[in-house]
Amino acid sequence: MYRAGIGYDIHRLVKGRKLFLGGIQIPYSKGLSGYSDADVLLHAICDALLGAAGLADIGKHFPNTDEKFRGIRSTELLKMVLRLIKKNGFRIINLDTTLVAQAPRISNFKSKIEQNIARILNLKAEVVNLKATTSEGVGEIGKNKAIAAWCVALLRRKR
Repeated sequence: MYRAGIGYDIHRLVKGRKLFLGGIQIPYSKGLSGYSDADVLLHAICDALLGAAGLADIGKHFPNTDEKFRGIRSTELLKMVLRLIKKNGFRIINLDTTLVAQAPRISNFKSKIEQNIARILNLKAEVVNLKATTSEGVGEIGKNKAIAAWCVALLRRKR
């Protein structure tokens, strides 16, 4: 049985924080505000995987009311999600992601991000796809006040 899930996340850009996207630190003057490291790309992937497996969402499993998740790296959250979906009999077929940011440009980091996500999830890099776009100056993202990410995940339940 195949199952698809979609994930979405958005966080505000703020000064004084490091910027993490796909588990990679990106050199930039701002970072994303959040309870964890606020890696919108990994959060969208977590939600897509959890959704495809029918296991609710990232907020249910890692609530921002639980002190043990304060400041946690999203790479650790993704590892926990992977264990959870495997425990429920699923394996990842592919991930298709889109990062929406006015800045910074991530074209120089695209391959490194894809490879890092694949490494964390124990996948071949070719099944992890990252696209990036701007919002053409529209809204909070267009004003460079936020970054968002989308992910579609395809899982297969082991028989």
